Amino acid sequence: MSGLEVTLGNLHLKNPLMPASGTFAEQMTNYIDVNQIGAIIPKSITKHRRTGNPTPRICETKAGGMINSIGIQSEGLTYFKEKTVPFYASFSTPFIASVSAESMEQFAEVCEELGEMEDVDAIELNISCPNLKNNGLAFGMDPSVTYELVTRVRKVTNKPLIPKLSPNVTSITEIARACEAAGADILTVSNTFLAMSIDVHSRKPKISNIMGGYSGPAILPLVVRMVYQVYQATSLPIIGCGGVMTGEDAIELMLAGASAVQIGTASFVDPEAMITIREEMEAYMKLHGIKEIEEIIGGVLVHQA
Repeated sequence: MSGLEVTLGNLHLKNPLMPASGTFAEQMTNYIDVNQIGAIIPKSITKHRRTGNPTPRICETKAGGMINSIGIQSEGLTYFKEKTVPFYASFSTPFIASVSAESMEQFAEVCEELGEMEDVDAIELNISCPNLKNNGLAFGMDPSVTYELVTRVRKVTNKPLIPKLSPNVTSITEIARACEAAGADILTVSNTFLAMSIDVHSRKPKISNIMGGYSGPAILPLVVRMVYQVYQATSLPIIGCGGVMTGEDAIELMLAGASAVQIGTASFVDPEAMITIREEMEAYMKLHGIKEIEEIIGGVLVHQA
């Protein structure tokens, strides 16, 4: 079925679905046809190789979902350019690189090099990851710092820039407006929620980093709220991220204002989740007589009974 195509600035996608950074690896191509999703986003890369946080890094929660603190494990920029990008270039699906860095200078350096690569279609700025003590969290929590960071990166590349916003802020709309003013093209809303879980028998935190990022179906209403707020506050296209397990979940984010949707935890449950969700979205469109999925973006009827 046609009609799932979406446009986000200069990015043209065959459908709105893509993996959330950190939830998709090359091995996933053994389970799904990557040409059937809207875009590819591998795990965030850093300039230099990182081993990540010590284990345990992940725990499940009784409320549903999981807490993770991977710590941006990365093979580094050189490996990414020489191995990762060429691998994904064999597919017809747009490729979005996700970048994390310890300083504004490193963000600019990495993005400048990626900006020179023809096979990189856009760059997501991981300014919001709650897993690193002195990394992305700080950049994504202060509007003035966010503005300066995006401005610096904007100067070194013409690739579409997609800051990934943190939900762990007082006002996500202030951060979104700062990104827009600095020249961002698209916004991802949002990253995981800072959380903690304790083993009541050992009295120890369940993950080694004590706190980590919470994801899963329970956060969907929170993400719907943030997408709606950012959609009202800026004119930038939005990629909704968080809590999507079904096609109707994805539709809900689009009704709130998202033009595309990232899938994360659902793919851990079922590697074919993105394909299933796409099929469920097609069924929804057929049921409601929707010819083009873009018709529903921001279509929530907030002033009608």
